[in-house]
Amino acid sequence: MLTNSPPAARLLDAFETVRARTEALAAPLSPEDQCVQTMPDVSPTKWHRAHTTWFWETFLLGEFNKDYKPFDPDFCYLFNSYYEQVGERHPRAERGQITRPSCSDVAAYRVYVDAAVRNFLSNAPDDLISAVTPIIELGVGHEEQHQELLLTDIKHVLSRNPLSPAAYPAPDSAPRENPDLTFTAVDGGLVETGHADDGFAYDNESPRHKVWLEPFALADRPVTNGDWLDFVQAGGYRTATLWLSDGWATVQADEWRAPLHWRERDGVWREFTLHGETDLDPAAPVCHISFYEAQAYAEWAGLRLPTEHEWEHAAAEKAGLDGRFMDAGQSAHPGPVPGGKSLAQMFGGVWEWTRSDYAPYPGFRTPDGAVGEYNGKFMCGQYVLRGGSCATPPGHVRRTYRNFFPPDARWQFSGVRMARDA
Repeated sequence: MLTNSPPAARLLDAFETVRARTEALAAPLSPEDQCVQTMPDVSPTKWHRAHTTWFWETFLLGEFNKDYKPFDPDFCYLFNSYYEQVGERHPRAERGQITRPSCSDVAAYRVYVDAAVRNFLSNAPDDLISAVTPIIELGVGHEEQHQELLLTDIKHVLSRNPLSPAAYPAPDSAPRENPDLTFTAVDGGLVETGHADDGFAYDNESPRHKVWLEPFALADRPVTNGDWLDFVQAGGYRTATLWLSDGWATVQADEWRAPLHWRERDGVWREFTLHGETDLDPAAPVCHISFYEAQAYAEWAGLRLPTEHEWEHAAAEKAGLDGRFMDAGQSAHPGPVPGGKSLAQMFGGVWEWTRSDYAPYPGFRTPDGAVGEYNGKFMCGQYVLRGGSCATPPGHVRRTYRNFFPPDARWQFSGVRMARDA
C-alpha cells in the first residue's frame, strides 16, 4: 500500500492520494444527490465524506496530537459509525435526515482535518511517525473501503430515480458473446491460508494457518449475465427446491425475480448502472446478487460455491491481479470476461461469494482499543466474499482479503464463481 521512501513522506503521500480520490468520486454528484438515503444499508455520499474525515480526526489527531482542536465537537455524534468505545452516535437508518451540516460544511471539515494531518506528519519526530504508521495504514484502507461504498450507495440512490440518471460518463463498450464455461483443476492437500506478515492487512486476515483441502476444480470465469438469464428464464426465482429456507422466504417477501438493478422492458432485460440504464451484456459477470441467489444458482447448475480457502489457494497458485478495478474516470461496471483464460478475473469485476461463514481464524484475537471494533465484532451471521470489484480502488485487495456481508445483501457489486469436486 505504501512505497519505499522516507516514512513521513510515504505516509503523507498515501494520505493525500486517498483523500483526493474521495473528492474526485463525489465531484460529479450534486448536493441533492449527496444527501439521500434509500435504505438503511445505504449511507449518503455526504456522510461518507464526513465519516472518513472523522476517522482521521478521532483516531490519528485526537489520539496523537495533544494540540489538536476538533472542527466541531458535535460531529463525533453525527459521523461515528459503530465504535461503541468512542461514544453515542446518530442512528444508521436516519443518516439521510442529516440535512445540516451542508455539503459545503463537510467540504470545509475535510479541508480543516487534511491541513491538520499534513502539518502533523510534516513535523512529527521519527519515533512518533513509527507509532502512527499502523493507524495511518488502517485509515487509508478504511477510506478506500468507503470509496467503494460511496459508489455502491449512490448507485442505489440513483436507481430509485425514475429518470435513471447517470453518475459518471459511460465507457465505450458493446455487449459480447458469452464465453464457454471451463474449469481448472486444483490440487488439494495441507495448505497455508491467511496473511503472511508481508505488508498491511486487516486483523481478520490473520493468523496464517493450515487447512486441509480435497482436490477440486474452479470455474475459469465468474457466472455471467448470459448464464444468469438462463437461470431466470428457467424459473429459478419460482422454484422453491433450489433455495435455502431463509432464502426462499426472502425471495417471496421481497418479490425477487432477477438480480438487483435488472429491469425487464417489453420482454427484454436491461440493467441500471452508474452510467445509466444499458443493454444487458451477456459476457459481463452478473452482479448485485445475494448469497442466497448464488447458492440457488449453484443448486440449479449442479455445482457448488467454493470455500474461501479453496478460492485463496487457487488464486495463489494460478491467478493474477488482472481484473477491472475503480479507475480515474469512475467507470464502475464489470467488464466482459475474456474467454479461454484459466481463472480469469478472479480479482476486480465482482466480489465473489464463497460458502464460508465469516468467522475468526484459529488464534484470532481482537486488538485492544476502539479500532478493535473494526472487524471482530461482526463475525456472526455473515458470509465471506473474495477478489474485489470494479468499484474497489486499485491496490486495495490481496489474495487474503476477506470481505463479508449478510446472506440477503445484494447492493454491492457481488457475483459468484462456481466450483465442483474433483
